[in-house]
Amino acid sequence: MAQRVAGGTTVVSLQGDIDALTAPTLSERLDALTACHRPDLVLDLRPVRFIDCAGLGVLCRTRNRTLARRGRLRLITESAAFRRILQVTGLADVFELHAQLPQLRAGAPYG
Repeated sequence: MAQRVAGGTTVVSLQGDIDALTAPTLSERLDALTACHRPDLVLDLRPVRFIDCAGLGVLCRTRNRTLARRGRLRLITESAAFRRILQVTGLADVFELHAQLPQLRAGAPYG
């Protein structure tokens, strides 16, 4: 997991597999990033090769924590397979999905 801050947004690049083995550690790290008021988080999932139900659970938990703190979570993925998983599980409309990283400038509107 690599992270950087751009324009007040934390961009986290995830890679490899997000599964039952890696989910607990990832969840702890994302919990720390969503502990602040109004977190603005972008998860770049493009390098992710595989995600299972444990990984989806981490994404749902992160979304819920972010929204509870009046923040925003965006997922970046170009994977048709991942988007299909979200559709089948009923999560496609739950997450804000993008194919590319949004332009992140200080003071830029979410748009």
